Amino acid sequence: MSVHAVPARHPLDPEPAPSTKARAVFVLGLAGLLTGPLIGGVIPATVALLLARQTVREAYAAGGYLTGGRWIRRGRRLAWTGLVLALTALVVATIAGLLHLAAAPGGPDFAPGTD
Repeated sequence: MSVHAVPARHPLDPEPAPSTKARAVFVLGLAGLLTGPLIGGVIPATVALLLARQTVREAYAAGGYLTGGRWIRRGRRLAWTGLVLALTALVVATIAGLLHLAAAPGGPDFAPGTD
């Protein structure tokens, strides 16, 4: 018997089925990545991470009969990248706003000799 032999399956075991939520995690993660620099990517990325957690639990409970682990991992990576891009865009916008405020003259500008 080979080391990589697959154990015999019981005739009543269900066929492995792809998880539809796994693809949804990937799509939401991709949307989070693409819209992350616009700060709007926070919402789809957060939903992707929450859905990924739920999908992993369901796949574990299914005992290996739900497939799609790769889609979940890819979706998580994309979602985290989208969150990092959104955070970076927010920090850059904040710094640009502060620099703009610092360069603006302060107070009213009166003519010379005015009390």
